[in-house]
Amino acid sequence: MIVENPRELLLKKLAAHAFLIGFVCLIMFPFLMIVSISFREGNFTVGKLLPENPTLEHWYLALGLDYTRADGTVVEPPYPVLLWMWNSIKIGLIASLGIVALATISAYAFSRIRFVGRAAMLDTLFIIQLFPTTLALVALFAIFDSLGDVTPVLGIDSHWALVLIYLSQLTLHIWTIKGYFDNLDPSLDKAAQIDGATPWQTFRWIFLPLAVPILAVVFVLSFTFVVNDYPIASVLIRSEENMTLAVGSKLYLNEFKYLWGDFAAAAILSGIPITIVFMIAQRYLVSGLSEGAVKG
Repeated sequence: MIVENPRELLLKKLAAHAFLIGFVCLIMFPFLMIVSISFREGNFTVGKLLPENPTLEHWYLALGLDYTRADGTVVEPPYPVLLWMWNSIKIGLIASLGIVALATISAYAFSRIRFVGRAAMLDTLFIIQLFPTTLALVALFAIFDSLGDVTPVLGIDSHWALVLIYLSQLTLHIWTIKGYFDNLDPSLDKAAQIDGATPWQTFRWIFLPLAVPILAVVFVLSFTFVVNDYPIASVLIRSEENMTLAVGSKLYLNEFKYLWGDFAAAAILSGIPITIVFMIAQRYLVSGLSEGAVKG
């Protein structure tokens, strides 16, 4: 039996807590700097961590409100930040729900149904996911530019074109959800068949409720990727009213003037949708990630 010295145990706990607190402070420092810049007067990046004369000007402009300065000057919002954020949320929700639906059905088929070419298709999906979508930006631009001549809704500067491209991310999540389904007891399938359930009924009423944790993980990962994406959206979206927040924020840093304060406020707003989605799905994330990562 191992007997720990109470004093040594206390010192180890204090050292562990000190390390964790220091690590959190280290990774939070850049975020605190962004918050500080969003409350400073003017659009400067240099200055103290605590603003000397805090102002809400940048937040008013980011929220689409006019701001009246102390000298009576009225400043209007330079860009529609809330519209950009809504575009990001809309595209993120549609694409993430589509990825979850398609990846779940595909993963169930690969996990529970035996068919010709199953192993080859799984290997193909694995190879495809090794190459990032950004490598195909030139081809994607050419494809959707041509599609726009036939169907404008799927052409350049269309949100639906972005959604279709983001749906290609389901290859990775098929493997993730399949690993989760592989860990479920095979006797569940047999019991459902004995009770007369069809494959779809087995999937809908037995496996789908059990897969809620991993589906929450996939949704959060997909939503985070879509909302934060810049390369793909910057190539396909042209008009200011159709921009996502990640793309539109770049307009604050143009070659003639850098609006660092306004950019900082918009950057913080971009994290709000992701934070809300994470908070809603938080209780499912740990179990979903741990169980989906184990091969049974």
